[in-house]
Amino acid sequence: MSDQPAENVRLRSALENLPAYVPGKPAADDGARRFKASSNESPFSPIAAVRAAAVASLDGANRYPDAAALQLREALGGKHGVEPAQIALSTGSVAVSGDLVRAVVGEGDEVVFAWRSFEAYPILVGSHGGISVQVPLTAHGEHDLEAMAAAITERTRLVLLCTPNNPTGPSLSTDQVEDFLSRVPEDVVVAIDEAYREFHDPATVLGTAGLFRRHGNVVLLRTFSKLQGLAGLRIGYAVAHPRLARALSQVTVPFGASVPAQAAALASLEPAAQEELARRAEWVRAERSRVLAALAEQGWQLPVSEGNFVYFPLGEQSAEFAEFADARGLVLRAYGVEGVRATIAEQEANDLLIEIAGAWRER
Repeated sequence: MSDQPAENVRLRSALENLPAYVPGKPAADDGARRFKASSNESPFSPIAAVRAAAVASLDGANRYPDAAALQLREALGGKHGVEPAQIALSTGSVAVSGDLVRAVVGEGDEVVFAWRSFEAYPILVGSHGGISVQVPLTAHGEHDLEAMAAAITERTRLVLLCTPNNPTGPSLSTDQVEDFLSRVPEDVVVAIDEAYREFHDPATVLGTAGLFRRHGNVVLLRTFSKLQGLAGLRIGYAVAHPRLARALSQVTVPFGASVPAQAAALASLEPAAQEELARRAEWVRAERSRVLAALAEQGWQLPVSEGNFVYFPLGEQSAEFAEFADARGLVLRAYGVEGVRATIAEQEANDLLIEIAGAWRER
């Protein structure tokens, strides 16, 4: 390679201490049977009709996608009981979260969120000049809403609530969030990130529709990446009140929701697809319960999970446990010296997780 010229460009100082997003480690391609349980992906391929819609849409891939995504916004607006203009779309809920930060957070403004939570939060906040205010989770991996309310200052512009919380799994109840909102100033946006909502027990899932109707500072974040199995197509959305929705439309990347992503998302909202997705969600919930019960029998004491994953709070042993599993054909996600997350994947992978966890305890 020829010598490169000196680079004297000026980069933003905010990037100096910015953490890097660490994606789930892929399974090694070494010929052995391996399972990837490190990225909270769906173990199911897209529904046939959804795949067909995405493939058919490629005939028009020489054209830009509908920037207004009118059909999809209308469908989602109907689903959530809001005007289509109140739906903000982008390349996954993480991108919508970035739009939210750009819309409400200025240089030096604060964003409050639990930690550990979604890996991208501090990156999104720091990259736009905001200050992350990370409030430690409780000993059971839950949001400490009392401490989060106390962390709000005059500089706070945004609060992020991830429920069920990634990577630990516990969720928030409607009463908990309602009480928390009563202590948040009305000019502070509270984003409820529900990427894993469909895996929650439907009988006790957070009543976000009512919370949204009652509070003008609440915005909901959703994704098609998890249960719908469209992680590779990248599409997610926010449900926002009109003023904030307009602001999100001002800062988002034009044409972010691609032609096949819009087609696939729209097809996944059809009644037959919704029925199949409900069956898949029930399968994941049953597998999660089976795995947690088996682990409890082995003596593990894990956080109660309502997501499509379970979390091992192993502290200093986290990396060692992840390596132990990897050597036995299962790729997990380690979080520094805090814990290890395992996605509820194919049944064979879940069986292997139980086997590995038991072997670990018997060492």
